[in-house]
Amino acid sequence: MIGLRVSGRAALTLALCLSGGAAWAQTAAPQTPAPSAPAVQPPAPQTPAPPAPTAQPPAAQPPAAQPPAAAAPYEPTVGQAGKDVVWVPTPQALVDKMLEMAAVTPQDYLIDLGSGDGRTVITAAKRGIRAHGIEYNSDMVTLATRNAAAANVSDKATFAKADIFESDYSKATVITLFLLPQLNLKLRPTLLDLKPGTRIVSNSFTMDDWQPDETATITDGCTSWCTALFWIVPAKVGGTWRVGESDLVLTQQFQKISGTLGGAAITDATLKGDAIAFTAGGAKYTGRVAGNSMQGSATGGSAPSWTATRSVSG
Repeated sequence: MIGLRVSGRAALTLALCLSGGAAWAQTAAPQTPAPSAPAVQPPAPQTPAPPAPTAQPPAAQPPAAQPPAAAAPYEPTVGQAGKDVVWVPTPQALVDKMLEMAAVTPQDYLIDLGSGDGRTVITAAKRGIRAHGIEYNSDMVTLATRNAAAANVSDKATFAKADIFESDYSKATVITLFLLPQLNLKLRPTLLDLKPGTRIVSNSFTMDDWQPDETATITDGCTSWCTALFWIVPAKVGGTWRVGESDLVLTQQFQKISGTLGGAAITDATLKGDAIAFTAGGAKYTGRVAGNSMQGSATGGSAPSWTATRSVSG
């Protein structure tokens, strides 16, 4: 042990004992520590309350679907292109004249080739005639059908979207058309094969060398496309026919005929549909043609009636 005396206001004895590497110290007069003020505890941290949920605005709804706007009714334009021709309507005054020339009645069945807005068909239907329009433009067919309904003639006026060169109009008794000359010429063989007596009326354009039976031009209520041409489909009479003991030889170019009976020339010969007439040997012959036979009456000859059978077609 080592002792150390230190003088001063307080005696301090330090003793240092070394034992097993442990150390201790003691003051000569231990001091009683003054009581310490209780420690102030900091307030416990407060966890903030979660904010109250706020009302959410309703989710935006997609706008209600709007019905599509109605399409404007189709309105054709004069001069618009078509399959074979541009569209130009026949003036109403000429439509009336064409039907007058064809002498239409409620017993007729009229077909209009290239019927456009339907005016010819509808005009015929208003006269009590069954009428049908053939038109390639489907919009025009819809328009014509609507026009017929507006005129209260849908029961008699009908329309079809079709090609006039591929259609059957063999049941028609009247054909109307407003086509170019080359189209008329293309149609001509079909028209000539229609039943004899079928009436055909064209606005303005011809059938080449098939001359019309009648032509009329109007001025009242019409300023352009004002001429109508009228034909009657003739029976096919060319060839050699046996009349009693004589041969009737007929040459035919459309409705014009010439020939001989018993070697003598016939005169004043006419052919109008299936109605034939001619003069030969002082007798006037009139009759009807039905395929390869004819029969009728004669005045001024030796017999009041006559018949003929075709032996050779011409």
